Amino acid sequence: MNIEDLREYCLSLPYVTEDCPFEPDGIAFRVMGKIFAYLDVKNEDYFCMKCNPQYALQLREKYQAITGAWHWNKKYWNQVSYKSTLTDDFIKHLIRHSFREVVKKFPKRMIGENPKLASIDE
Repeated sequence: MNIEDLREYCLSLPYVTEDCPFEPDGIAFRVMGKIFAYLDVKNEDYFCMKCNPQYALQLREKYQAITGAWHWNKKYWNQVSYKSTLTDDFIKHLIRHSFREVVKKFPKRMIGENPKLASIDE
């Protein structure tokens, strides 16, 4: 997967926006204002995504291309080498998982008012 495809896929999810909150070369992808993924354009090999803590550990054990995210809480964040042998479909699955991890923390009222939030399957 390349950087453009990664960005386009994130932005294709409902209510997703992007901004540069930390540095001009870093892009944060947010759903309803909450970050679910981060791309450091200077380090084009890795993409950081939120993850369920148990699933994060399983992924790190199984895939060499997935490690605890540098400068992020490693309990909840993985960095994924998207230029590795991981398939595009699997990387998209991880992006959707990250999106869902953030959405599940939203109040039910917010999800009820924005039904597209609940429409993303992992």
